[in-house]
Amino acid sequence: MYVNRSAGRTTGRLGAAVVACAALLSAVGCSTDSGVGAQPGADAPDAAASAAAAAKASGGSSNGKGEAAQARPAPALPEPAVLAQARAHISDGQKVGVGLPISVTFPEPVPTAERKAVESWLRVQTSSGTTGAWSWVKDRNLLDGQRVDFRPSTTYWQSGTRVTLRLGSHGVRHFTVGRSLVATVDTDTHMMTVRTDGKSKSIPITAGAPGTDTWKGTMVVMDKQSSVLMDSQTVGLGKIYRDIYNWALHLTTSGTYVHENKRANTEAGRRNVTHGCVGLADDGTAKRFYDQVIVGDVIKVTGSDKATVAPGNGYGDWNLTWKEWLKHSEAGTTTTA
Repeated sequence: MYVNRSAGRTTGRLGAAVVACAALLSAVGCSTDSGVGAQPGADAPDAAASAAAAAKASGGSSNGKGEAAQARPAPALPEPAVLAQARAHISDGQKVGVGLPISVTFPEPVPTAERKAVESWLRVQTSSGTTGAWSWVKDRNLLDGQRVDFRPSTTYWQSGTRVTLRLGSHGVRHFTVGRSLVATVDTDTHMMTVRTDGKSKSIPITAGAPGTDTWKGTMVVMDKQSSVLMDSQTVGLGKIYRDIYNWALHLTTSGTYVHENKRANTEAGRRNVTHGCVGLADDGTAKRFYDQVIVGDVIKVTGSDKATVAPGNGYGDWNLTWKEWLKHSEAGTTTTA
């Protein structure tokens, strides 16, 4: 259970929660350490947004160098005033893993009648012409209507894709999708298979013990910290543990991490002994994996007896089928060419 971070304090717009491995925690944070997490943009438009100002009225975008991209027709619906308060979790110029959806939040719930217009003005353009859709996600720490995410219709982004997000007329974010890394944790075999751009390797792990099982399903690395203080008392488990855990990769708002765990030195590859997190040995295994991973990389858990992680518990968007995803979209499928 997370209490605070020992270095690189973060503030996150997904908020705090009490859960299996963490108490009050920053779900998606701006950190003093560059690249530590998916970072919310500033309230004011950034430099790239200013460069795009001339293009926005006609639906154009900026390529990040102050040059207008090919213009697209402006949405037919009037721009909702609420977009002036929209917050995107990705910072301009960031490189992310293939699993990171675009997520935008609002300080107050967006009325149902305004949501189609919001989706229409939250415009996404990609170098690969990705087909995708916005969908309203019930965040674990927010009210319905305060969070809307965009994801491709296919499984994950295509590596190398350059993405431009325009927050109506109130700012622009540009980011790039990096190499593909998908790690599959099998709680039955106590192994994690890491597939990076087609190459695979296996790492012994220990996951949640019976009764404190690890969430099942697809999760996305939300942020990463070299050390995190975890305290079992914050989840009603008494004084079982209170310690610093190193090389921590944050997977859910409810507190699931992949991190170094001394018990993994003897139990990894043999049995599950944690309180819900995925433990890696402290012989360099945990640090090597930590150094390899970037925000947006995918961690899939199979074999667990626990329920599938909810879409709003971190970035569990991929646990919905495309048909299920579209049920919560007002504007529907869009092509981002």
